[in-house]
Amino acid sequence: MNGKYMFSLLAIFVLFLLPYVGVTAFGLKTLFGIFIPLIALTIFIIGFVRRIKGWSESPVPFRIPTTCGQQKSLTWIESSPIDNPTTKAGVVVRMILEVMLFRSLFRNLKFKRESNGILSYSWELWLWLGALAFHWAFLVTIVRHLRFFAEPIPYFVRALEFFDSFFRVEFFTDAFQVGLPGIYMSGIVLLAAAIYLLARRILLAQVRYVSLAADYFPLFLIIGIAVSGIMMRYASKVDIVGIKAFTMGLVTLNPTIPEGVGATFYVHLFFVSVLLIYFPFSKLMHMGGIFMSPTRNLTTDTRAKHYSNPWNYPVKTHTYEEYEDDYREKMIDAGLPVDKELAEVKE
Repeated sequence: MNGKYMFSLLAIFVLFLLPYVGVTAFGLKTLFGIFIPLIALTIFIIGFVRRIKGWSESPVPFRIPTTCGQQKSLTWIESSPIDNPTTKAGVVVRMILEVMLFRSLFRNLKFKRESNGILSYSWELWLWLGALAFHWAFLVTIVRHLRFFAEPIPYFVRALEFFDSFFRVEFFTDAFQVGLPGIYMSGIVLLAAAIYLLARRILLAQVRYVSLAADYFPLFLIIGIAVSGIMMRYASKVDIVGIKAFTMGLVTLNPTIPEGVGATFYVHLFFVSVLLIYFPFSKLMHMGGIFMSPTRNLTTDTRAKHYSNPWNYPVKTHTYEEYEDDYREKMIDAGLPVDKELAEVKE
């Protein structure tokens, strides 16, 4: 049994017990409903900004983008304007494809050794689909939750909910539901994709070998967020109106504890708070780091332009000619070859 993911699973179980026991046994609703979320949001914003600021100030004296195509050179050699962009427009297109569609992951290959000893390569399609579904479902879920933090609900949020749900009709008018409540596809896809990515890390020996506890923990945490959210919507049926009033109070810094909201809500909110605190200090910062990466956001025009290091400073040099002038006699006495003999120097 892999202790790395068991340690992460145990950590998630402890995190579940903290708000559940704290609310049900000790009535710590203010702590888990107001103070911890506000502290978590503050840490997230400050930590996120500091990481981005640090990356933006890092010197990048050379063009070091990763490329998957021919760089522009001679006119009769066909270049790759997206995979090896030489213009800012090409960089923008490349970044859009990378951020929105995970283009580099789409081309990822996996290999295995056949029984005859030959290595075979195959397309890693399911990893790309799982990662794409996970990130898009996460984004849709976050945007959909903006309905709790704005009044009136923004038009684009209502539109997104309309396309995200089934057994539900809600767009220009109030909700008309065939099933109670309407089912959101993003929540189900998020949970399924997170479980797939976690199972892949646990079951595949090659992936398990390079995985750390820090790779399992956010997946378990996001699964906990998704499960608690689904439980609130389809099982415990929390008071949506009370939660909306509570979240609007958090936004206006005038929070009040909602009545009639069970411990599942506080577990869900605590998991989200832990994710916000953990985010700026983890690998999850690739969300912002992708835009600051010189391997993605630079043009590859090194054959057309000369780049000199702007941090270079004058260095006193001692050439070989000067060295030989200083030590010529000693070098000759030691039997070392010299470019100029003493006679040549005297002349």
